[in-house]
Amino acid sequence: MKGPARRLLDDALHLPEDERADLAYEIIASLDGESDADVEKAWAEEIERRARFALANPNGGEDSEVVMARVRDRLHKND
Repeated sequence: MKGPARRLLDDALHLPEDERADLAYEIIASLDGESDADVEKAWAEEIERRARFALANPNGGEDSEVVMARVRDRLHKND
């Protein structure tokens, strides 16, 4: 990286963390192209469904430590 991009990066690295995060998000989002309304709607519905389930079943899930241990075990089996 050189020239204007390097200068932009150097300037961005001096921003507060929350502003760097916002900037990074906007840059990455610009690479995704146009959003698909159907996909956005489907994700919103899925998030709503999961939130309703979590609120209705506060003890209905597995402990995150148990889940992460299972994931680590599976990953190590594939090494």
